[in-house]
Amino acid sequence: MTDFNKTLTPGDIKNGTANVVIEMPAGTIDKIEWHRQVAGFRIDRTNLSTFPVPANYGFIPRTLNDDNDELDVLVISDRPIQTEVNLVAKIIGVMKLNDEGDSDDKIVTIPKSDRQSQTINSINDLPKDQIEKIEHYFSHYKDFIRPGITKFLGWGDIDDAKKVIEKTIWQWDKN
Repeated sequence: MTDFNKTLTPGDIKNGTANVVIEMPAGTIDKIEWHRQVAGFRIDRTNLSTFPVPANYGFIPRTLNDDNDELDVLVISDRPIQTEVNLVAKIIGVMKLNDEGDSDDKIVTIPKSDRQSQTINSINDLPKDQIEKIEHYFSHYKDFIRPGITKFLGWGDIDDAKKVIEKTIWQWDKN
C-alpha cells in the first residue's frame, strides 16, 4: 500500500487546492481511518445504519491536527469516491468542530475536476439542505458512543481554511 505521507504533498494551499486522500466514501456507515503507523486503512467502528456519512471524507497528507491525526477533509461531490483514491480538491471553507474537548476542524472541498468547481467557490454556494445534513451528522455522529461529545462551532471561509491547513502543515513539519 502507498504511504501517502511520503508520496504526496499537502498541495498548493496558497492557490486554493489541496491533495486529498479519501478514507470514507459518501454514504458509508463504516468509519474507515488511515493509520500512518502502518501506512494503511482500518475500520475503526461501524455507525448506525441510519447514519451514513453525508460527504466523502478523507485527509490532507503531511498535516497534523490537534487530535494527532492528519487534517480531516470533506469532499463534496455528486457521487461517492472510493477509499484510497487521491485527488486534487478546491478549498471552499472549513467546518469548526470540537470533539471530546479538542479542535477537530474539517476542511471543506470539492474535486477540482468536477464540473461544479466552476460554480462553487465557497460554502455559501452549497445547497442549504446539504450544509444542514453535514452539521447534523457531525453534531451527532458519536451520540451512540457518548452523547454531546462533539460540538459544531460554525463555518469559516477559504482564508480560515488555509490558516488551519498551514497550522497543521507546520505541526507536521515540527513533529
